[in-house]
Amino acid sequence: MTTISVLVVEDDPVAADAHTLYVSRTPGFRAAGTAHSCAAARRVLDRARAEGTPVDLILLDLHLPDGHGLQFCRTLRAAGHTADVIAVTSARDLAMVRSAVSAGVVQYLLKPFTSAALTDRLERYARYHATLARTGEATGQDEVDQALAALRTPDRTALPKGLSAPTLDTLAAVLRTAPEGLTATAAATATGVSRITARRYLEHLVTTGLAAREPRYGTVGRPELHYRWRSGARP
Repeated sequence: MTTISVLVVEDDPVAADAHTLYVSRTPGFRAAGTAHSCAAARRVLDRARAEGTPVDLILLDLHLPDGHGLQFCRTLRAAGHTADVIAVTSARDLAMVRSAVSAGVVQYLLKPFTSAALTDRLERYARYHATLARTGEATGQDEVDQALAALRTPDRTALPKGLSAPTLDTLAAVLRTAPEGLTATAAATATGVSRITARRYLEHLVTTGLAAREPRYGTVGRPELHYRWRSGARP
């Protein structure tokens, strides 16, 4: 598995150390360094690129002593740096959020937050990165949708019409305990709902990035769709 390198850019030394610790404790990630200013961050990024090990992801505070984080993002893009950015900030202004999106920020995490919240964002980014880091073309719209959905935190209060949270939790629990995956028929049998109902919920889990769908070919007939819980996904 590819290890994702992360640069923590935070002017508060205590917060910077905490974020770096969270990164180092998350499987599949490593801390590429810590910087307390835009200038220091730029030096780390330039050096890593020159050594052939460019940084993959930046955890970026927006209020830094020598500049604003979003302007720093734009400067990096102009200089050819391609690291993705997760904004880690106390800035709650919606105009700031819009500016962050336009500057290429892939996630926006408000302070204060728990280690679990940061770990969740990192795991979601890992799924996104794993899909889009490979070469070649997407197999179709579904693969693109799944990659982008991995960055989003599902809104449990706004399920599609006809879906209920208790049934979704039941289907998700069954899928998590089946490492080899399940068909809609098997999921229906395990939960006591109809096959059509099970498939609707499984497709919702795919759409929100919590599950993956793949066809499996048997000895005869059409391939059957199997659904598998994504490693590290949190409902």
